[in-house]
Amino acid sequence: MTTDHQSTRGEPRVAFVTCADLADLDPDDRLVLAPLAARGVAVEPAVWDDPDVDWSSYDLVVLRSPWDYARRHDEFVTWAASVPALINPANVVRWNTDKRYLGELSAAGVPTVPTSWIEPGESWQLPAETGEYVLKPAVSAGSQDTGRYDLADPAHRDLAAAHVRRLSEAGRVTMVQPYLRAVDAEGETALLFLAGPEGLAFSHAIRKGPMLTGPDLGPDGLYKAEEITARTARPEELAVAERTLAAVPGGTRQLLYARVDLIPGPDGEPVLVELELTEPSLFIGYADGAPDRLATAIITHLNRNA
Repeated sequence: MTTDHQSTRGEPRVAFVTCADLADLDPDDRLVLAPLAARGVAVEPAVWDDPDVDWSSYDLVVLRSPWDYARRHDEFVTWAASVPALINPANVVRWNTDKRYLGELSAAGVPTVPTSWIEPGESWQLPAETGEYVLKPAVSAGSQDTGRYDLADPAHRDLAAAHVRRLSEAGRVTMVQPYLRAVDAEGETALLFLAGPEGLAFSHAIRKGPMLTGPDLGPDGLYKAEEITARTARPEELAVAERTLAAVPGGTRQLLYARVDLIPGPDGEPVLVELELTEPSLFIGYADGAPDRLATAIITHLNRNA
C-alpha cells in the first residue's frame, strides 16, 4: 500500500501558485486546504512573479490562479521553466498557454471549433458573408479580450476590425471562430479530470452559461463572471474528452488535472473549445467529494516526487 509522501524537511509543503489580485487564493481552491491539512500537507499561496518566493523550498508547486500572465506570456513561460516540482509541468505550460494547440488537436482527429489565426501585422479581410464570429487572443485567460460579433451589423464589423488591430498592435495572435449558437441554450460543458494511480480519471462536470453577449471593448477585469451549475456528462462528451486527452504531448500521467471544455457543434455533437491544462478553475465546490479527490491527486504527485 502506498503511504502519504513525507518530506525530508518534515511536513510536506505545497505552494498554490496565484497572482497578486488573488493573493489569498480563489475561493474554490480554498476548499481543498482542509482535506490536505487532514492528510498532513501544508499549503501556502504564492504569487508567481513575487521575487521573494523560494520555489525550491516546496515539495510540489501547483499552478492554480496566475490569471494575470496573458499579457506577460514569455515571462510566465520562462518562470515556469525555472520552477522545480511544478505541476502541471513547464513543457505543458509552454504548449497549452498558446491556443494554437487547437490546430494540433484537430490534426490528431479531435473535433474542434473551426479556427483561423491572424498573426501580428497580418492584414485581415472580414468575411463577406454575414454570421456571428468570436475573436480572442491565442494567449488569454478568464475570457479576457474576447468578443462576439454579428457581421450583419455594420457597427459590429467596425468593432471586429478594431479588436484585431488592438491585439495586433500589442503583438498578439488573434483567433477567429464561428459563434456556435447552440451554446445559447445548452451552455458549455466542462469535464474535470484529476490524477490517479494510472493517470487522469474523470471527476465531475459542470455547465457554464453562455458568456459572450457582444463585442469586446477593452480590459474589464481579471476574468469575466461565469454562471456555473453542476452537470452530468453525457457519454459522447466523455468520448471526446478522452480523445482530446489521448492527444496531449507526453501523455496524461504527467498531469495533476485537466479541464476539457465542450460545446455543441452545428449537428449537436460536442466539439472542443479549449483544453485547460495550465490554470483552470476546477469547480470542486460543485461536486460531492471533489475536494477530497483533488487532495488525493496532489498526494499522488507528492508520492511520485518522493
